[in-house]
Amino acid sequence: MPGFLSAVREGHNGLILRIAAIAALGGMLFGYDTGVISGALLYIKKDLGAGTVAQELIVSSLLVGAVLGAALSGWSARRIGRRWTKVISGTVYVVGSLGAAFAVSVPMLIGFRALLGLAVGTASFVSPMYISEMAPPRIRGALTSFNQLAVTIGILVAYLVNFAFSGVAHDWRWMLGLAAVPGAALAVGMLTVPYSPRWLVQEGRESQARDVIERLRENDEEADVDAELEDIRSAARETGRTGVRALWSPKLKPLLVVGLGLALAQQFVGINTVIYYAPTILSATGLDAGGAIGQTVFVGVTNVVFTIAAVLLLDRVGRRALLLTGTAGILVGLAALGVFFLVPGVQQQAPWLALAALLLYIASFGIGLGPVFWLMISEIFPLPVRNVAMATCTIGNWAANFLVAVTFLSLVELISRPGTFFLYTGISVLALLFFWRKVPETKGRSLEQIQEQLSGRS
Repeated sequence: MPGFLSAVREGHNGLILRIAAIAALGGMLFGYDTGVISGALLYIKKDLGAGTVAQELIVSSLLVGAVLGAALSGWSARRIGRRWTKVISGTVYVVGSLGAAFAVSVPMLIGFRALLGLAVGTASFVSPMYISEMAPPRIRGALTSFNQLAVTIGILVAYLVNFAFSGVAHDWRWMLGLAAVPGAALAVGMLTVPYSPRWLVQEGRESQARDVIERLRENDEEADVDAELEDIRSAARETGRTGVRALWSPKLKPLLVVGLGLALAQQFVGINTVIYYAPTILSATGLDAGGAIGQTVFVGVTNVVFTIAAVLLLDRVGRRALLLTGTAGILVGLAALGVFFLVPGVQQQAPWLALAALLLYIASFGIGLGPVFWLMISEIFPLPVRNVAMATCTIGNWAANFLVAVTFLSLVELISRPGTFFLYTGISVLALLFFWRKVPETKGRSLEQIQEQLSGRS
């Protein structure tokens, strides 16, 4: 039985599972808003008269906000803690989603989408960091990947909402407005869970940190609260620079290269062209808007199923094997999409190939690069610089996301649809080579052990 299920069966208390589920709602914010805009865009462009550039700005304005949100949350996660940072992000998300639903013009919609981005960018890295800092080592991979699972569930829910409200009066407004529900759930839910013990130690509140660890490790016979607290205390005592410039020190630079490499590759393989523009891609095969939105549900289900597989396998087979296998599958899926749109005969004789290629692509992302990136950046950086390091990687991820989203439709016009997918295929080859050479295995070790191991190898 996979490590995650075994650990649950052997008696881990329900608190850590509840913490992971609530914190992972931050991922659901990202997933829902990412998925919902793909269907809503088909109706927004008619209702508000949005052309190609306006559509790209509507999609990418969230990503600009997310870059700023990630930058601010690196500071807030350290100053006010992971818990309160996520409470605030959930509250901001409620305001932004309702504002977007009532927008009466493209600029107004872009503005509220940017506000949504602040919340999404904040939650996107604070969620996996918080879960990682609470979880016991042997199921940390699975629990931290709850966040990526929540992303995929959010995307699937968004696709179902898009399908349900397709053709209904005020269709896109309902699609966008319902995003307030997971935002409110995150804000309220985070008020019921404890502070991260690692943040408490940094704040000099060691007695509270001990209380939290004892609650988290209750019924875990392998747990050693004193040893865990001492490891955290030792990591927190490390001195030296803790700002962005510290990440370029000889000791930390190799870790930053791995983190940023994962961050950029995750987006430059084109994942969000599929998520944001899946109905647009499928409508190019001859489907009407309703049919294209309906087929995206299959994409969403595949994403969830294979992310669940990753959750069950990460602590059993390791991060590296899933990352390499998944990236190879991404490469094949992208190449198949390029061939489909390049060869007219293929479109006529095998119209199903586009959906099949999308499903292979999304399955490969779901089991590999999707969850592994967020998990590994929460594991590899030392505690004193973890917040700023994860913020830096998250900013890089959102910036790459923005570049992909804001250029996809224009790239299609400039170098054609098959040319665009072949471009992403080439990037996937480079990503696979980078992962093979640079990305280490981290399963089964405490965060402090990983810090010691990677600092030594650098």
